[in-house]
Amino acid sequence: MKKTTLLLSPFYLFSCIYYSLAGSIPSHINSVAIPIVENQTAEFGMSESVTENLLTKFNEENILRVTDETIATSVLNGTIMRVTDAPYTFTQQEAVTEYRFTVHMKIEWIDLINDEILIQKNFSGWGAYGLSGDISSDGIDNDGDGLIDSEDNDEFGDPREFATKVAVNKIAEDVLNEIMTSW
Repeated sequence: MKKTTLLLSPFYLFSCIYYSLAGSIPSHINSVAIPIVENQTAEFGMSESVTENLLTKFNEENILRVTDETIATSVLNGTIMRVTDAPYTFTQQEAVTEYRFTVHMKIEWIDLINDEILIQKNFSGWGAYGLSGDISSDGIDNDGDGLIDSEDNDEFGDPREFATKVAVNKIAEDVLNEIMTSW
């Protein structure tokens, strides 16, 4: 019995140390302000869409209280650098069958107490769409979840709008994951 205890002890100790050091936000940061994202593109409505998705994700996960910048202990600033809407898949006759709508943005998470940048990173998210006009029967995995058309219950609506929504949602998820795993 003692051999088993001695063999497990180093593993147990290492696991506890790793767990206590991974994924913990600095203790003095308990809130975040998320001002409207700056949009350096001609894509209408992107600032509002990205900002709304970030706010939604942070409120859903509840890792930091979302509050006004005047009382927040940190701020998450974002800038949409560019948007690409380009052909992605072609037929043998070189006709476009799928487009990818991609949003590229820069995020800075700033510690307002210590006046330092905690994270400064570029993110991108994409959504796919075809030209058929009906994403529920276009044969494309529009949101990258491995499901196509009738298998996927959330693929409906305007193809380009849906691709935009998917791209923006992916960025919000990635930003939240980066904050949660970087500390």
